[in-house]
Amino acid sequence: MARTQGGPPRGPGGQREGGGGRRRDGDRQSRERGEDSEFAEKLVSINRVAKVVKGGRRFGFAALVVVGDRKGRVGYGSGKAREVPEAIRKATEQARRGLVRVPLREGRTFHHDIADRYGAGKVVIRAAKPGTGIIAGGPMRAIFEALGVQDVVAKSIGSSNPHNMIKATFQALAHATSPRAVASRRGKKVSDLLPRREAEKEPA
Repeated sequence: MARTQGGPPRGPGGQREGGGGRRRDGDRQSRERGEDSEFAEKLVSINRVAKVVKGGRRFGFAALVVVGDRKGRVGYGSGKAREVPEAIRKATEQARRGLVRVPLREGRTFHHDIADRYGAGKVVIRAAKPGTGIIAGGPMRAIFEALGVQDVVAKSIGSSNPHNMIKATFQALAHATSPRAVASRRGKKVSDLLPRREAEKEPA
């Protein structure tokens, strides 16, 4: 075994011994990324912000991120930091802590139309037929893609601020419900609320 001056012993081929720590860390990080691969992360906006302090202004970045599992769960978060990657990381962590579940019809669209507002932002969300696709723009499209919606027609009226649009959309999604939940709340059966053909499509 060869030993170099001022360094750890080298094995055959001149490789340093004990150098597997970095590889193990890389394997651990790749496993963590594999576990989180079920979540779709959408960066909605990134802005440079300034904080006035003694002696001048301190610049940073503010990120707005939407996270979802494409199976009916979605959340949003915002983060600020001196560097862009750190701001995105903070926003992503906040979004994952605030995931909400939204009932979907056949896993592709909403059960009913929804309209709601937040501040100066107003959104209208309509259920759509198969094959319609996602007819929405900006932050709303990012939310529907992360949520797993395949057919929807949505419109944003009023403020074009991404924060207001996202908050208005999430406020509307909070009012989304399913026929089964309504029937349970009223103490009835789904067949009592829907035509027989539609009731048969509802999951048990």
